[in-house]
Amino acid sequence: MTIAWIKTLFVVAGVYDGVLGAAFLLFGQRIYELSGVTPPNHVGYVQFPSLLLIIFAVMFFRVAADPARNRELMLYGAGLKLAYCGVVFGHDLVSGLPTLWIPWAWADLVFLVLFLIAWRQTAKG
Repeated sequence: MTIAWIKTLFVVAGVYDGVLGAAFLLFGQRIYELSGVTPPNHVGYVQFPSLLLIIFAVMFFRVAADPARNRELMLYGAGLKLAYCGVVFGHDLVSGLPTLWIPWAWADLVFLVLFLIAWRQTAKG
């Protein structure tokens, strides 16, 4: 994995999380309606994770700017992806989960693996 490839990976991750966060921030209620999922009882429960995704998107763009210098941030991104995958796949296995959440968990699993590869690769200089 080259530095150019790592930069592209984190730009894609930044766009992905930024767009997803903005979509739920601006259109969360509509997304829930279209998906047939009951929304939380307060909009703040959607706004907070939406803003967290946008913050992580900014961090991913920072990693993309200089992967070797910002490699420690890759582990925070991997932690985000692991947390989401763990929650979604765990709940889906135990009690089921609306399909709205499943595709993003698969995407985050791919990002998780690639982030860890990028982290290892940047240690080599």
